Amino acid sequence: MFIGIDHGTTAIRFATHEKVMKIPRQDAVFFDIQEFASHFPLNEILGIALTYSMGDNFSAISSIDHLVNRGVMSQKGAGKHTGGGTKIFDTLLASDLPVIVIPGIHKDSPTDPRFKIYSHQASPEKVGIAYYLLQKAGPDIIMCDASSNTVSLLIKDGKVVGGFDACLFAPGRIHGALDLEAIRAIDAQEMSANDAFLHAGTDTKCTSMQSESEKMRTLAMFAAMECAALRLLAPQAKVALSGSLAEDIHAEVSFLLDQEVLVFDEWAAARGLCMIAEAVYHGAQEIVGLGVLENAIERGV
Repeated sequence: MFIGIDHGTTAIRFATHEKVMKIPRQDAVFFDIQEFASHFPLNEILGIALTYSMGDNFSAISSIDHLVNRGVMSQKGAGKHTGGGTKIFDTLLASDLPVIVIPGIHKDSPTDPRFKIYSHQASPEKVGIAYYLLQKAGPDIIMCDASSNTVSLLIKDGKVVGGFDACLFAPGRIHGALDLEAIRAIDAQEMSANDAFLHAGTDTKCTSMQSESEKMRTLAMFAAMECAALRLLAPQAKVALSGSLAEDIHAEVSFLLDQEVLVFDEWAAARGLCMIAEAVYHGAQEIVGLGVLENAIERGV
């Protein structure tokens, strides 16, 4: 059995080749190895691919016990910390199960150097989505994951070229880029930068006068703009939406881009991570352009 674990904004999602399940992040603080074993018999597990937070302290797929500070530079800022993802990470670290951890896409990743003007381009679960979409849609694809936040990546010739993280461009329901109003509020010490980020999505920024459909049209427009910007570097690439809002914005994004956009659901990341675990178990030394450390393979995955 191979398992992918997606550390999402609102939930931790698990997938094998046969089934999926999720735990709200606030409930994951009670996670233990007995609960895990009740869903996934430990003696059947050949490999687990895990994502955690930003994954910005390493740039190659690594064994869980190889990482420093759980693979992150800092827990401060750029998101809400509940402790659920930490509990799952530490439980698996202590278990001696064969676990690899996937890095995020950041300034030390092997992407187009022009994207490295930004310190961070995508959190690790987007690598899971990218790998899943490559198996389904081919080597050149622009993926836009839209849910609590919106993150887009360009994969060309099977490798990640670069992308836009949640704090850079298109808003999601909860997170978004900081505009002039937010910068002024931060400078006036009315809120922290992270609070501004957590309240820059359409749920907060769109006025109460706007309908739900107008909120979705707003989100769809900016998602399409991200995809159009990345298409500059790969005009032939297919475009795919994933995440909990993919179905809601699909028609509008397809209209704006003047092409039929593929749709994948909220399980794309966890399923892709499951596939990565299996690929590394069988000896893959590169996943979407990211290296695989030798000790990750030696651990058994």
